[in-house]
Amino acid sequence: MNHFKLKASLFLNYFVFAILLNSVGIVISKSINVYGVTESNASILEAFKDLPIAIVSLLVASFLPRFGYKKAMLLGLIIVFLGCIGMYLGNSFLSAKLLFLSIGVSFALIKLSVYSLIGEITSSSKEHTSFMSSIEGFFMVGIAAAYFLFPYFYSDTNIDQWLNVYLVLCFMIFISFIFLIFAEIPKETSIQETSIKEDLMASFKLIILPLVLVFVASAFFFVMIEQGIMTWLPRFNQKIFAFSEKLSVQMASILAISLAAGRFLAGYFAKKVSWVIIVIVCSVVSILILFFVLPQLKTSTEEVKMISSLSDVPYLGFVLPLIGLFIAPIYPLLNSAVLSSLPKKLHSAMSGLIIIFSALGGTIGSRIVGTLFEAMGGVNAFYFLFIPIVLLIVFVLRIQTIIKKQSV
Repeated sequence: MNHFKLKASLFLNYFVFAILLNSVGIVISKSINVYGVTESNASILEAFKDLPIAIVSLLVASFLPRFGYKKAMLLGLIIVFLGCIGMYLGNSFLSAKLLFLSIGVSFALIKLSVYSLIGEITSSSKEHTSFMSSIEGFFMVGIAAAYFLFPYFYSDTNIDQWLNVYLVLCFMIFISFIFLIFAEIPKETSIQETSIKEDLMASFKLIILPLVLVFVASAFFFVMIEQGIMTWLPRFNQKIFAFSEKLSVQMASILAISLAAGRFLAGYFAKKVSWVIIVIVCSVVSILILFFVLPQLKTSTEEVKMISSLSDVPYLGFVLPLIGLFIAPIYPLLNSAVLSSLPKKLHSAMSGLIIIFSALGGTIGSRIVGTLFEAMGGVNAFYFLFIPIVLLIVFVLRIQTIIKKQSV
């Protein structure tokens, strides 16, 4: 069976959702500047994005094989298409909330379907790994693209012109829908149909294992760090570095590119160095970057005129987003270490826990940073990130100890 149309649709789906999911920081900045929303209130958009991903992933996982992966993905595309149209026409903070609600629900349907279908359209473990790596890599490309696509529609004379980006995204969603509707979906044979009650019981039984309990805490803290930085970096650039709104978003693209590079480099070094060493070194370097950059910003931006040109950007503006190079390897290495230490029959339940606690970590992290940003300023808000990074190191060392005991 030729899966070209299906694969093309999966790649395009992930690309579009990478743009939409990681535009939350851009839309938060716009909500503050255009709709007059405070930082703490604007941070609620993260919850509208992440919580539906967690809830829908938990509730529909067992139902999806019976409903059909193709129908689920088509439904997801329709929902997010309506969300984008609603944002374009609504042009309000309420529209932004509904947009990210639609993105969260849709992405849960898409991600669950994609992860299930990869096993059906690949014929070997090597091909499975290759396709999974390719599609996740393409996701990172979509993240970087968001920081160029949105500013392209910025205008100094028309504050609403940025909304035209959602017409472009609607077109991309439509193209993906057409590819998918004509694609042949293989019959699902590898997915066991279980009830929601059975899925919940499996997750609850799994979470009481010491290894899993420590891991979900680690995943929680990591995503708190990643989303706290990714979501608020555009606003940080604008308020602290005094970049123009357009330049602040474009400079945030360095973070996305660093994250992508960090993931690829981690795959190379993980073959030669222990994952624990990589995670701890990356965590320590991340602390050093924050420790180096943040104190200098306290006094260096008191009287600074707006910067609109890339040539005028101070070197600290380039250094801070490079933290992505070092936080990027942590998450996939954590997932790989824990999943490989568990029986394969527990991987499905474990994946559900990963999605849930990652979503919670992203929501809470963004909310805390947003509240601190409003109350104490951007520099002090980013100082908060020291706490989850240190806790992450502690929990990673605990994971290593538990895994060693299990292997004895």
